[in-house]
Amino acid sequence: MRLSREKVIRLSHQITDVLVASDDVEFIEDRDTIRNQIVQILQALLRDEEKVDFDVRKKISSQKKEILEGSEEWDLLYRKYYAEEMTRMGVPHVTSERRS
Repeated sequence: MRLSREKVIRLSHQITDVLVASDDVEFIEDRDTIRNQIVQILQALLRDEEKVDFDVRKKISSQKKEILEGSEEWDLLYRKYYAEEMTRMGVPHVTSERRS
């Protein structure tokens, strides 16, 4: 999923707000340091997801038979290869939607 920097920052604020409101979380660092770390984590996850998407698309396009993007076969292969890549990365049982 591609998110703009502004959306990532907005998400980081929302996540930080939830953590601050939780009685189960105690901040050792200041709120801005925590929020900046959340931004870095989200950006790293998004980069990883983009790489997986690229690798899956490359794998589909390398098939002997041409498989048209948007076809049922392409969608099935995308979901299968995406789940395999995510499992390989240690994220089991991931479902995905077809990328545009």
